[in-house]
Amino acid sequence: MRTERRRELGQAGEALAANLLTARGLRILDRNWRDGRRGELDIVAFDVAVGQVVVVEVRTRTGDRYGSALESVGPAKLARVRRLAAAWLAAHDVHGNVRFDVVAVTVPWRGGAAPASGDALAQATIDWVRGVAP
Repeated sequence: MRTERRRELGQAGEALAANLLTARGLRILDRNWRDGRRGELDIVAFDVAVGQVVVVEVRTRTGDRYGSALESVGPAKLARVRRLAAAWLAAHDVHGNVRFDVVAVTVPWRGGAAPASGDALAQATIDWVRGVAP
């Protein structure tokens, strides 16, 4: 898949994830927060129900030929997310409990129209795993 389509797909997956989180009562605090060249946090939210900051890694795939979206979040990625979360917390002077979640979006696509199109996104499967241990 071309770089432009991959970027569009990732943005569409993050939008779906943000919609899911807000529909479930979380408040989005930040999206696509960068710490220089060290990396990016996809979504930082606040779970009002439990009073907890939630750092969300969003992975979007068009199938599972190379493993599922969820399987693509391994120990190295989680370690990076943990370091970035510490930087975000320090930059925003936030203290307290932090939870790490993963939202995996799988968009069915068999070529043709862009995978980030409305039809493909409407058929996306979204898995939300709460409390992954980095």
